[in-house]
Amino acid sequence: LPACRDSKLFIKDLHFDEVPVRIYLPRVPSTSKRRGVIFFHGGCGMFGSIRTYERACRYIARQSDSVVVSVGYHLSPEHKYPAQTLDCLTATVHFLKTAENYGVDPDRIIVCGDSAGGTFAAIICQELVNRRDIPKIRAQVLIYPFLQALNFNLPSHQQNAFIAFLSRERAVHFILKYLKKDLSMMEAVLAGSHVPESMSLKSRKWINADFIPEIFKLGYNPPLPTSFSPQVHEETKELFEARFSPLLAEDAVVRHLPDTCIITCEYDVLRDDGLLYKKRLEDNNVKVTWYHVEGGFH
Repeated sequence: LPACRDSKLFIKDLHFDEVPVRIYLPRVPSTSKRRGVIFFHGGCGMFGSIRTYERACRYIARQSDSVVVSVGYHLSPEHKYPAQTLDCLTATVHFLKTAENYGVDPDRIIVCGDSAGGTFAAIICQELVNRRDIPKIRAQVLIYPFLQALNFNLPSHQQNAFIAFLSRERAVHFILKYLKKDLSMMEAVLAGSHVPESMSLKSRKWINADFIPEIFKLGYNPPLPTSFSPQVHEETKELFEARFSPLLAEDAVVRHLPDTCIITCEYDVLRDDGLLYKKRLEDNNVKVTWYHVEGGFH
């Protein structure tokens, strides 16, 4: 669908190296180069579109007087993982290289996304850590992002297991659908049977209920040990890639990430993903701004 008309914005549909984007440019001339925002929409990598987030992107462009690029990455299952991440990466690199063509300061560009879009933003920042041929991302804004697929028994998973829209089971259901996996593995993944002991021991220093502030652990019960299933592990190996679970990135990568804003919500199974990433970033001396929405839902 075409973009809505806006009295304060020029809105154009373009392609950045074959990836569809919609760009929002303030109509009022600027005396200096503007800031840029690259926005990745949510929807588990299977839903949502540029059109779905039209109102949000127009609002961001108007209120921040920034040039916003909304990325229309190709969706699963028609386009198999990691096509979504690669589309976001391609569009980001293109904009970083051509920002000045749109009146944008290439040193003042942030990436932003909600839910799976927040996941893509986190992954893109990690992927670009070692790139020297393009400007650095100035900051990342992660709005209730999904960041790990190893532990679905954190306090936020237990407290919000049956919450509206994104329950604990539905979260894993969407993950398996996104990866085109057999849904019969859902119970095993929920229990943690897909995680070998070696990975469990390694990831415990990053993904651990002990790192969640006590205020968020009301009623939490540590899960009982579960038996490892080599077959389920073999079928779900993508879950252990940092490109899928950004919380698994090594410290050598995390310490070079840009300034970060993380937004979490009280009634959200993914709340603790954001809290754990906040801790990891702070432990690696990355500047973090955290905003928690009490009473908020995913």
